[in-house]
Amino acid sequence: MGEVEVRALRGVDLELGSGELVVLLGASGSGKSTLLNLLGGLDVPSAGRLVYEGRDLTRARESVRTAYRRDHVGFVFQFYNLVPSLTARENVAIVTDIADNPLSPEQALEIVGLSHRLDHFPAQLSGGEQQRVAIARAIAKRPQILLCDEPTGALDVATGKIVLAAIARVNRELGSTTVVITHNAVIADMADRVLQLADGLVTADRRNSTKRAPEELAW
Repeated sequence: MGEVEVRALRGVDLELGSGELVVLLGASGSGKSTLLNLLGGLDVPSAGRLVYEGRDLTRARESVRTAYRRDHVGFVFQFYNLVPSLTARENVAIVTDIADNPLSPEQALEIVGLSHRLDHFPAQLSGGEQQRVAIARAIAKRPQILLCDEPTGALDVATGKIVLAAIARVNRELGSTTVVITHNAVIADMADRVLQLADGLVTADRRNSTKRAPEELAW
């Protein structure tokens, strides 16, 4: 930015295994969202490489990165980004209509516990239910990678646990490599692996030997 250079990430070397549930933990400005955007192919690093199943996406055409995002990656953001004029079922169908081998909207919404809300509009749903619709939309294409950016940031504790339980179920039943970024250290207890970020650096990378179910988290 003019004469000011911000190094959002510095020397991060990271490998994610198939089916892992990983929490990226750090304060605001630590580089979590930048790392998530790079993993999802939304941004391209100024140096280094992003490799998925042997393919270097940093040197690929934009059409290849678009196909990577469309076919392999599901995104869940803090704000739900639902289409207000569409029902829960229809919001999920936006994805199933373009995916090669999708879940049905009904299947995706069942996984997140919303079979009884198929034909409700976003304005008729609570914040936690809207977030679960967003998760259903992200998983409907059976993504190999599920990236969640502060998925409980706008929710109360009880609702946040329900949303995290939905994410854990997706990881368990679909086998999606799942990355959750958060500033809430409690959420780290549900992960297989926890990465601590600070000032663009990974300052800790540990396996979680005492993994807990989301409903057991002590907020």
